[in-house]
Amino acid sequence: MAGFDALKKVAVPKAAAVCRDIELDPQAVKCLEADPEPVEFLNALLERQLYPDAVRFLARALPKREAAWWACICTRGMMAQDAPPSSLKALEAAEQWVYKPTEANRRLAEAAAQATAFDGPAAWAAMAAFWSDGSMAPENSPPVTAPENLSSKAVAGAVMLAAVSREPEKAAEKYRYFLEQGADIANGGNGRPWQC
Repeated sequence: MAGFDALKKVAVPKAAAVCRDIELDPQAVKCLEADPEPVEFLNALLERQLYPDAVRFLARALPKREAAWWACICTRGMMAQDAPPSSLKALEAAEQWVYKPTEANRRLAEAAAQATAFDGPAAWAAMAAFWSDGSMAPENSPPVTAPENLSSKAVAGAVMLAAVSREPEKAAEKYRYFLEQGADIANGGNGRPWQC
């Protein structure tokens, strides 16, 4: 896999600022020693095949809406034909929030994730949408703000679950594919760089 040239939508100049609240493998932490820019750090992770760390990093580095979209496209790409209807509804709710990030759509994403019993990547894509903004508390309750990194944890969970949900022996190949999609989103694309 070739490295990436840029991550235009990543707003921070140094990877360490993104990683301050991510649990990383010790090998990944070593890659921070040279104080790399985000794209340099992502490329170092890919070179070392530290794919889960690369997923966690990109999920945290992307703006929340773009990160949720990344979770959605990875999930949709791996969704089985016979997926439970609740999973499909959770994914559709997450996509609906990405297309139109309203409070009503955010709440619909949470309800759809709950209906899956939080099982599978679609549920976590929906929770990424829900945790992206607003209160985690029930409506008409005092607001409870989600921790800043909670949405990115859901995105990473969705992407990693999608990578192993079908044919887990091909997870490394799927991680590389998903990271290419994420990098495309990070550069203003739709996450489908191979479509015309």
